[in-house]
Amino acid sequence: MSTFARSAIRLLIPMVASAVVVVLLWIAFLELFDINSMVGKPPSAVWEYLVTDDDAAANRATVFGNLAVTLRDASLGFAAGLVAAIVLAVAFFLARGVEQAVMPVAMLLRSVPLVAMTPLIMLVFGRDAGGIAVIGGIVVFFPALVNLVFGLRSAPRPTIDLVTAYGGGKVTVLRKVAVPAALPALFASARIAVPGALIGALIAEWLATGQGTGGAILRSVGGFRYDELWASVVVLTATSIVLYTLVGLVETAVVTRFFPDRATKS
Repeated sequence: MSTFARSAIRLLIPMVASAVVVVLLWIAFLELFDINSMVGKPPSAVWEYLVTDDDAAANRATVFGNLAVTLRDASLGFAAGLVAAIVLAVAFFLARGVEQAVMPVAMLLRSVPLVAMTPLIMLVFGRDAGGIAVIGGIVVFFPALVNLVFGLRSAPRPTIDLVTAYGGGKVTVLRKVAVPAALPALFASARIAVPGALIGALIAEWLATGQGTGGAILRSVGGFRYDELWASVVVLTATSIVLYTLVGLVETAVVTRFFPDRATKS
């Protein structure tokens, strides 16, 4: 069996185990707190709603149609937040003065609840792609930035000194040493960014656009359509887990291709 296959199996097994644990906790929660069956729906009810019900095809079209909108919104936040974090982390690495000037402002903005900022963001950037990208990007940006800065600075000091001794400047050190050393941090940031981007998309849909899964959840609660509510939450959660695992598989493929020593150790 190849190194990639072994690594992929190590990623997939926890995903399956997590799914089983979530289902068991779901059932236990409903039983333990004696949730009214009109409100709390077990896995069997969600399965019936999406698969075996007479209107299952229409139900799936509704749930997955809303999911497609949420994934589009999340992709905007994912890209905006991760790209901004990469650019700023590189700037911090190349010029410490940039970090000293920008990081306090970033931390100040991070301390303000996103829910409180959302109306202002929508007022400035609008309720379309611009506002959605900003909201999702804020959720993704800060944890990704911290990870990437740490990753870039984790490059081995002797290697940096060697490149410098041969006349390499900061850009050369960044390209030859820091970026390869920061790849694990980059993929860790991408994995964290997946659920973060989905959360940002839901916030935008709840508070601003009224579209996608976020808007559908609010309408489901208001219309007492709890089967649709639970199905939407389950599908969104499963999608988040799958996307998280896919990023892990991409990381495994990259590490196996370009850094076989690291793949063997892992």
